[in-house]
Amino acid sequence: MTTPTVAGPFVKSTASGQQDACVEVAPLSDGGRAVRDSKDRHGPHLSFSPTQWAAFTDSVKTDSNGAA
Repeated sequence: MTTPTVAGPFVKSTASGQQDACVEVAPLSDGGRAVRDSKDRHGPHLSFSPTQWAAFTDSVKTDSNGAA
């Protein structure tokens, strides 16, 4: 099993402005995503498979009542 690598730049939401208390997201070589703390750009990141990332983003798009 090959560990996916970061395949693009880390970016943060434009809604966060110039603040450094944000998360940044980057694509991984397997189509998943890496997430890191913008305050620690040289620190570790979390890796999510494409399926895990899709489940996360789908859940964010759905409110607590299950409505999109």
